[in-house]
Amino acid sequence: MNDAIDTRAAATAFAPELRERAEEVEAERKLPSDISKRFAEAGLYRMCVPEKYGGLEQAPAITMETIEVLARADAAPAWVTFIGATSGTLLALLPEATSREIMATPETMLAGVFAPRGKAVVVDGGFKVEGQWQWGSGTQNADWILAGCQVIRDGEVELLRNGTPRSRMMIVPASDVEFIDTWHVSGLSGTGSTDFALRDVFVPTERAAGLGIDGPLERPLYLFPQFGLLAMGIAAVAMGLARAAIDELVDIAGGKKPSGSARPLAARPAAQTDVAQAEASLRSARAFYYDAIGTAWEEALQGALSTDSRRDIRLATTHAVRASASAVDRMYHLAGGTSVYRTSPLQRIFRDVHVATQHMMVGPSTYELTGRLYLGLETDVAML
Repeated sequence: MNDAIDTRAAATAFAPELRERAEEVEAERKLPSDISKRFAEAGLYRMCVPEKYGGLEQAPAITMETIEVLARADAAPAWVTFIGATSGTLLALLPEATSREIMATPETMLAGVFAPRGKAVVVDGGFKVEGQWQWGSGTQNADWILAGCQVIRDGEVELLRNGTPRSRMMIVPASDVEFIDTWHVSGLSGTGSTDFALRDVFVPTERAAGLGIDGPLERPLYLFPQFGLLAMGIAAVAMGLARAAIDELVDIAGGKKPSGSARPLAARPAAQTDVAQAEASLRSARAFYYDAIGTAWEEALQGALSTDSRRDIRLATTHAVRASASAVDRMYHLAGGTSVYRTSPLQRIFRDVHVATQHMMVGPSTYELTGRLYLGLETDVAML
């Protein structure tokens, strides 16, 4: 692994500026280009890119700790960073010449949507692609866009051996993409997660990757499934938000006196209880999260990743998001009327974390999926 860049230190250095520019980022509804450019220069988008193509290929725990640090300052830049970073794993599935072409410069950023919402019709030399994708986080900052598609051959949806539709990730230059202004939302506004579309775009075969089909580089990081890494990033953002909420409440509690009370908020037993419970809940969830990631990494270093480890990661990520949202809720309500003002970071943290909870990768169905595995029931683990 490339140890020349300390991404956690880089994130810490960015944090003061991200706090100061949080309102600007939210108003712009995407990550400002100057911030994204400096993130790229700092290596934040290369955390999961194969080392042989100029990436850092660092351990997942370090990447997620970096995302947490950014999220404590502002969730939107952290979200864009984890999307850019985890999208880099796709380069492990492509032919070497293609990956080197895409990573022509170290500042290259990839972003996109794994969900197969498009159609890729097989033609000579590649595919003709058509479709529209939601939640295109960071795509307006990216050089290359990823778009999940079902494969259509001779007019029929191509199926895998198990009968499910075959999907591929199409990789296109940003110039081929049409952005659609749909991202008018309650939280995570600065992620630029707007819709994007491809209209009859040709994609050569070498720029179409089959998730779970094409063989990745034989490196530990690429044993982690893309869906698992995506969920891990969502949880890292949520935990950063929860930490920021607790810290903000503690900062104001000593000076804030609730209406009709002569004592500051910090002196109220209910506030003391809620802060303690939020702290315990967040730290417990965080411990489970990093324990699951650490166990999986040790397995990956030995050349395999068990279904049990994939299961534990998915449960830990969903639990971390839910525990983080609960901690934020406690702090938001404790602060009373102070929370609703635009000048309070708590209102943005509250809105941001409750958009993160809506992502399908950390939805309630995760509990059913992992619960079936704990109970030893036959389960489709394709999305694990």
